[in-house]
Amino acid sequence: MTTYNTVDRPDFVRLQYSFAAHIRNPEKNPCPEAIENRRMKIYRELLYNNVEDFMASTYPVLRQITPDDRWHSMIRDYFANHLSHTPLFTEMPREFLKYLEHERRPQPDDPPFLLELAHYEWVELALSILDEKVNETTINSDGDLLDGNLVISPLAWALNYRFPVHKIGPDFQPKDTGGTQTHLVVYRDAGFDIHFIEINAITARLLHLITTNPDKTGRTLLQQISIELNHSRPDIVMDGGMEILNNLIRRKVILGTRV
Repeated sequence: MTTYNTVDRPDFVRLQYSFAAHIRNPEKNPCPEAIENRRMKIYRELLYNNVEDFMASTYPVLRQITPDDRWHSMIRDYFANHLSHTPLFTEMPREFLKYLEHERRPQPDDPPFLLELAHYEWVELALSILDEKVNETTINSDGDLLDGNLVISPLAWALNYRFPVHKIGPDFQPKDTGGTQTHLVVYRDAGFDIHFIEINAITARLLHLITTNPDKTGRTLLQQISIELNHSRPDIVMDGGMEILNNLIRRKVILGTRV
């Protein structure tokens, strides 16, 4: 963690840094001499417990499958060493995810899906608080899905994982990927509830093409998929694609066509 030179700071600033350093890592940083340890104990427990409770509620499956000693060791290491770049409480889980991805030293007994599971659990919070508005005047919800330019909801995220993260729990903790990818769409509905659907590779490919080719029609994108599959019956691909699009429209993953 980044440290700061406090030698030339006023006394009250040095005390604040000393106070914060002790709260974050009491084993390394002694209690400030001007403050009674009994009082500091209250702050140590309060702040750590707040952080730990919030992480446990944001990452419930990760918490459930992680033994107590390993969980608290991980949270304490994050609390002591990660330099957060935001004061927002709701951004704390994202900071923890950054810590897991870039700072924490992997342990031999870590489950191989740890990072993917953490990301999947973070997505639920991220979507629930995402401040994204849809300009409905630019979208035709009844537009022609084949001849129009399709619009994906900004409140729907297509995700690809090596592990089936949506199935992981105390009774299912895979040791390897099984050789297949897991494709999911996680989305927020009008009532601010978060849902997920498991999709196949073709649906995942279609969503990717819609995102990366906003000026191409649904028909053109389905024709491209038919070519990629080297399918002998393009009409079957087109019919299957229409079924996929209609299902995504019903779920508001696709909002319609661009006006």
